[in-house]
Amino acid sequence: MSSPFEGDGFNETNPSVPIQAAEGLKAAIYARTSSTQQRHGYSINEQVRQCWERCEQFGWTVSHVFRDKEVSGKDTDREKFQKLLAGAKAGLFDVVVFWKLDRFSRSLMNTVQLERQLRDWDVGLHSVTEQIDTTTATGRFNFRSISSASELERDLIKQRTQMGLRALALDNKWPNNNPPLGYEIREDGRLDIVPQEADLVRWIFDRYIECQSMPALANELTDKRGGAGRNVKWSTYAVGEILRNELYLGHYSVAGVEEYVEEYQIVDEETFEDATNVRTRFQQTQDSDRPEMPRDRKQSHIETITDQYTEYLDQRVCSDDS
Repeated sequence: MSSPFEGDGFNETNPSVPIQAAEGLKAAIYARTSSTQQRHGYSINEQVRQCWERCEQFGWTVSHVFRDKEVSGKDTDREKFQKLLAGAKAGLFDVVVFWKLDRFSRSLMNTVQLERQLRDWDVGLHSVTEQIDTTTATGRFNFRSISSASELERDLIKQRTQMGLRALALDNKWPNNNPPLGYEIREDGRLDIVPQEADLVRWIFDRYIECQSMPALANELTDKRGGAGRNVKWSTYAVGEILRNELYLGHYSVAGVEEYVEEYQIVDEETFEDATNVRTRFQQTQDSDRPEMPRDRKQSHIETITDQYTEYLDQRVCSDDS
């Protein structure tokens, strides 16, 4: 076999691997990273290398290697992991080898269910760095204990993250590096208004009240206004996000902290209310005389919805955490 330590998806499905005799097992290696910043000891190639060495020590033949790059382990909705399960169900290997349990799964509920399901398929689990052997009662006990510790660690991390986020919110600081259009983050974490962008935000509210169409306004912004120095892709969704954002009124709401911060206000109450009334005008009356959408606008609306859905999928991929 060629080197297993480079590339992606090496030997993921290799029917040419011979079935081992009774003294050996066929092994599938599973490796996962949760981010591009994964340090060397946790890298995909290093995980595979250590798993491969363990298989050689035990006399197991590696028949498959599954790699999930930059994917969260909080659930089983992972492309290569699903292929791993399909291979286990089909009896393509006898044991799944991974570097550490939290690379396999970080959810206790999922881990216990997966172990039970794999046992039904006569497939065992083996960790390179932990004492896990699911073929014995003692091993299954150790397995569930380690799984509990893994989920506890995740819960504590989430708890600490929420505490840190609330501490930021109490000082009216912004919780990430992407403030809304019209603002920039100061060194102390609070927001400053960017005059040029704030003018654009006010223009968007005023122009929407005039034209009463988010798709038309998105097209106009694309053609004439640009992104005020930012790489903004104007769409109905992007316009709607601005029109709904109460931060422009000075209403700060982060991590359960809700306050009025005068220095954050960009749009006056009357303008914001007028834009909201226009935006929700067809929700306010059940018997509306809303005219049928013209054919060209209907096609544009369909394309806009498609763009929004694509953006949503991109956001899900980029925001996935460990």
